[in-house]
Amino acid sequence: MPAPEGFHYQKRLNGTVYISHHGREAATLRGPRAAKFLDEVEAGDPQEVMARWTGNYKRGNERSGRNHPRNR
Repeated sequence: MPAPEGFHYQKRLNGTVYISHHGREAATLRGPRAAKFLDEVEAGDPQEVMARWTGNYKRGNERSGRNHPRNR
Protein backbone atom coordinates (compact mmCIF):
# COMPACT_ATOMS: atom_id res chain seq x y z
CA MET A 1 0.00 0.00 0.00
CA PRO A 2 1.51 3.36 -0.96
CA ALA A 3 2.14 5.89 1.77
CA PRO A 4 -0.14 8.93 1.88
CA GLU A 5 1.31 12.11 0.41
CA GLY A 6 0.32 15.65 -0.46
CA PHE A 7 -0.88 16.71 2.99
CA HIS A 8 0.16 19.96 4.65
CA TYR A 9 -0.97 21.65 7.82
CA GLN A 10 -0.81 25.20 9.04
CA LYS A 11 -1.15 26.31 12.64
CA ARG A 12 -2.55 29.78 13.23
CA LEU A 13 -1.83 32.03 16.21
CA ASN A 14 -5.35 31.49 17.61
CA GLY A 15 -4.68 27.71 17.83
CA THR A 16 -6.68 26.70 14.77
CA VAL A 17 -5.06 24.09 12.52
CA TYR A 18 -5.86 23.87 8.82
CA ILE A 19 -5.08 20.63 6.97
CA SER A 20 -4.91 20.68 3.17
CA HIS A 21 -4.50 17.89 0.63
CA HIS A 22 -2.95 18.84 -2.72
CA GLY A 23 -3.78 22.50 -2.09
CA ARG A 24 -7.44 22.01 -1.15
CA GLU A 25 -8.66 22.43 2.41
CA ALA A 26 -9.47 19.03 3.89
CA ALA A 27 -10.11 19.81 7.58
CA THR A 28 -10.16 22.57 10.17
CA LEU A 29 -9.38 21.70 13.78
CA ARG A 30 -9.93 23.93 16.80
CA GLY A 31 -9.43 23.73 20.55
CA PRO A 32 -8.56 20.39 22.15
CA ARG A 33 -8.84 18.51 18.84
CA ALA A 34 -6.18 20.76 17.32
CA ALA A 35 -3.88 20.23 20.31
CA LYS A 36 -4.32 16.45 20.13
CA PHE A 37 -3.62 16.51 16.39
CA LEU A 38 -0.40 18.49 16.88
CA ASP A 39 0.76 16.02 19.54
CA GLU A 40 0.15 13.09 17.16
CA VAL A 41 1.91 14.81 14.25
CA GLU A 42 5.03 15.39 16.35
CA ALA A 43 5.05 11.78 17.62
CA GLY A 44 4.41 9.91 14.35
CA ASP A 45 4.53 10.12 10.56
CA PRO A 46 2.84 13.45 9.71
CA GLN A 47 1.44 12.28 6.35
CA GLU A 48 -0.26 9.24 7.86
CA VAL A 49 -1.60 11.22 10.80
CA MET A 50 -3.11 13.88 8.51
CA ALA A 51 -4.62 11.21 6.24
CA ARG A 52 -6.26 9.55 9.22
CA TRP A 53 -7.58 12.81 10.70
CA THR A 54 -9.10 13.92 7.40
CA GLY A 55 -10.46 10.49 6.48
CA ASN A 56 -8.74 10.90 3.13
CA TYR A 57 -6.94 7.62 2.69
CA LYS A 58 -7.58 4.50 0.66
CA ARG A 59 -6.97 0.88 1.43
CA GLY A 60 -6.31 -0.32 -2.12
CA ASN A 61 -9.27 -2.69 -2.32
CA GLU A 62 -12.01 -0.38 -3.58
CA ARG A 63 -12.09 -1.79 -7.10
CA SER A 64 -12.08 -5.44 -6.04
CA GLY A 65 -14.73 -4.78 -3.38
CA ARG A 66 -17.06 -3.24 -5.93
CA ASN A 67 -17.04 -6.48 -7.93
CA HIS A 68 -17.70 -8.78 -4.97
CA PRO A 69 -20.98 -10.76 -5.29
CA ARG A 70 -22.22 -9.34 -1.98
CA ASN A 71 -22.03 -5.80 -3.41
CA ARG A 72 -23.85 -6.42 -6.69
